[in-house]
Amino acid sequence: MRILVVDDDPQILSVLKRGLAFEGYTVDTAESGEKALAIALRTPPDLVILDIMMPGLDGLEVTKRLREGSDVPVLLLTAKGTIPDRVAGLDAGADDYLVKPFALDELLARVRALLRRRQPQDGTLLQFADLIVNTATREVQRAGEPIDLTAREFDLLEFFMRNPRQVLTRDMIYERVWGYDFGGESNIIDVYIRYLREKLERKGRSRLIHTIRGAGYVLKT
Repeated sequence: MRILVVDDDPQILSVLKRGLAFEGYTVDTAESGEKALAIALRTPPDLVILDIMMPGLDGLEVTKRLREGSDVPVLLLTAKGTIPDRVAGLDAGADDYLVKPFALDELLARVRALLRRRQPQDGTLLQFADLIVNTATREVQRAGEPIDLTAREFDLLEFFMRNPRQVLTRDMIYERVWGYDFGGESNIIDVYIRYLREKLERKGRSRLIHTIRGAGYVLKT
């Protein structure tokens, strides 16, 4: 697995490169957003770890440009941990974020979770109502029209598609889609459910992901 680490702090780059290489990953590094985009185009990574606050192209802009042609998982590193800052990162197309300072063990856990979500599972085509998900190509269609999803959005939708008409609790979603305990007060699931609904319900299409108050969410017609 190849990971691209982008940060304008040489010390952070060095620490992350050593830690990731020790875990067996191939690591490319970039000190700027411009260089990161060039590397990603030349040697597409399996995951990008990206600092937000950089001179020139910042992490949010780099994420947006990556999303124009790739669904590679993006883990944002940020010194700002407020909800608006987190939402801005997710809106830009990031799949996860980690607030500085952070423990290397936690970063590695998040990396494993993001990469694990990209591993193929049995059953290439999943269908529910007029929604079709191809788990091999990671393509989604509703009523014959393609729907573009980020890597995290796809993983969340796939979990629902593999468990139709079953109420999925927040704990179940955290464990299966994020791969670790995200914390009881986080609203990240609500954010991603909203993203999915907006994309699946375009052109007035009916709601498929429903909220079960006090219990969780369910995929049903």
